[in-house]
Amino acid sequence: MATDNINIVGSKIKGLRETKQLSIEEIAERSGLSPEQIISIESDENLPSLGPLIKIARALGVRLGTFMDDNDALGPVVCRAEEREQQSSISFSNGATGARKHMEYHPLAKQKAGRHMEPFVVEIQPSEEREFISSAHEGEEFIYVMSGEVEVDYGKEKYCLKTGDSIYYDSIVKHHIHGADGKAAKILAVVYIPF
Repeated sequence: MATDNINIVGSKIKGLRETKQLSIEEIAERSGLSPEQIISIESDENLPSLGPLIKIARALGVRLGTFMDDNDALGPVVCRAEEREQQSSISFSNGATGARKHMEYHPLAKQKAGRHMEPFVVEIQPSEEREFISSAHEGEEFIYVMSGEVEVDYGKEKYCLKTGDSIYYDSIVKHHIHGADGKAAKILAVVYIPF
């Protein structure tokens, strides 16, 4: 995917924060993140994992999808495969210590107004990184492995999932998803976030 198609969420977060007249310190306090993390995310220096973005969304009083949406539709939203490939995606680190781009999220319901679920096709890039930072946030997640193999660190447990396998878990428990043995994988992820 071309870099110019990748949505940069930092500027949207900064714009929302400024519109709501909130300081970086207020967002840090509300989200439990450090002011340095907020600054780094807003300036697009740090590619965050999904967990911190969910905490920032809650601190701002908006849905996670607000960082990704172009416009809202009240009725059903259809996302065609060929359109998904051309639409903008969002890149995150997967919480690895290097904070490099490891995961590419392709939203499947960007225009759906008032949604509580965030469905994505996630492309997990190969990585030799073995040091991961787990995240926890409110809600639930469903993961279905479309191709490859993934490891899900969940609390003190580790689950290895192959193509066709799935897992459903409470997001409040510290968790992390990455390609098994540092290999690429593709998953369908549905994140439910109570609002």
